[in-house]
Amino acid sequence: MKPLTLGVFEHLNPNGMSGATWRHPDNVATRYLDLDHWTRLARRVEAADLDFLFLADSYGMPIVDGAVPDAAVRSAVHFPSADPFAVVGVCAAATSTLGIVVTSSTVFEEPYANARRYATLDHLTRGRIGWNVVTSASAASAAAMFGRPLTPHDTRYDMAEDYMELSYRLLEGSWEDGAVLADKEAGVYADPARVHDVDHKGPYFSARGVFPVEASPQRVPVLFQAGSSGRGREFAARHAECVFLQGTTVPRVAEAAADIRSRAEAFGRDGDAIRLLVGLTIIVAPTTAEAETRYATFRSFSTDETAAAQFAFNTGIDLLSLDPGAPLPADIDAQQGQSNVDRFRPTDGSPAPTVRAILDELKARGLRGLVLHGTPDVVAQQMQDYAEATGIDGFLLESYLNPGTYDELIDLLLPELRRRGIAPGPHRRQTLRERLGGAGRHLPDSHPAAAHRVGAGR
Repeated sequence: MKPLTLGVFEHLNPNGMSGATWRHPDNVATRYLDLDHWTRLARRVEAADLDFLFLADSYGMPIVDGAVPDAAVRSAVHFPSADPFAVVGVCAAATSTLGIVVTSSTVFEEPYANARRYATLDHLTRGRIGWNVVTSASAASAAAMFGRPLTPHDTRYDMAEDYMELSYRLLEGSWEDGAVLADKEAGVYADPARVHDVDHKGPYFSARGVFPVEASPQRVPVLFQAGSSGRGREFAARHAECVFLQGTTVPRVAEAAADIRSRAEAFGRDGDAIRLLVGLTIIVAPTTAEAETRYATFRSFSTDETAAAQFAFNTGIDLLSLDPGAPLPADIDAQQGQSNVDRFRPTDGSPAPTVRAILDELKARGLRGLVLHGTPDVVAQQMQDYAEATGIDGFLLESYLNPGTYDELIDLLLPELRRRGIAPGPHRRQTLRERLGGAGRHLPDSHPAAAHRVGAGR
């Protein structure tokens, strides 16, 4: 088995992905607005040779009947939150080889401003930046804050296709490699013949002019995406280099993995080159008894109210208002979060879970993927078995305690993964794309972005 790809999932919020673990006496996540909090974490993740630090984001928040539920405010369930772009620079300055991935929405960010931001970060990080492309979680509440109507689910993906096309033109289509001469004696900073206009008129976005940022080390940041719906999978297969899958059952994850790789092949891409990752929370201790105690503590911070607030964040649906003995209504509006509704609608003929069962499931893990607990050898074996059974390439590690989760990961689990030969390798100076298995710094010719690259015989 090849080494696993392992990234660390964080967001600028005092809480984790389930319950109210910020209340744990040893949790320092409430310092999320302290720069030192992020520089310490970035250095530690890099020193552990993990592949990247992933900074999640959403403009939205949990909303029920037009208001943030009191439970979300009291328990810090996806509220409050702050802008992750504000800490990317300090994390980059604190490290030299760690990949840094940050989320940006194709619905609420303008393509030109977004491309300019990522191109600049790609320069400043020397090619270590990734873009988590989202069509927006909590889209209804975010739209309300922007004073816009909710864009329907499939339309958001139509917009995203046009958004990516324009982004590729900006990042690949203005500056040739070698355009910058910086020749002081000749008085020529850049060769005008190698700098080109971009002219895009799409169904949703338009731009005309010269992109002002020089070609960056990767040109296009490494493209991450998480979409489990049919449209989401199609988008991932066409564009993404790393795809996050919900860690539901082994058969469903295996089916999703095979489907995305097959769709990528249909687009002329190498399906096996796409990194498929599942969210994972690990609770590890030296003994089974200690691991069980820690797991019970983890679960003790969840209630029906926090579970319902978690679900409302991604779907806008108030589980507490529904019949607990019935499944989700067939006609319920899933426009805001199709994937998280489909998660509780089986396609294998098995009975749909009741609302009560959904609340219990969310109390156990919230919007997390897998939750594995045990001794280092047990958890490492479970990770290995899961990856082999599903065909995924690695995991996005979702903390529930800081620094506790990282203590368990770095001091207990990683040594066991290394013993098995499935931990990420040592960091060296390379781009994030190369770190994740790319053949070079740039996207391959089979990717749709490459069609817009200027120069080099194109």
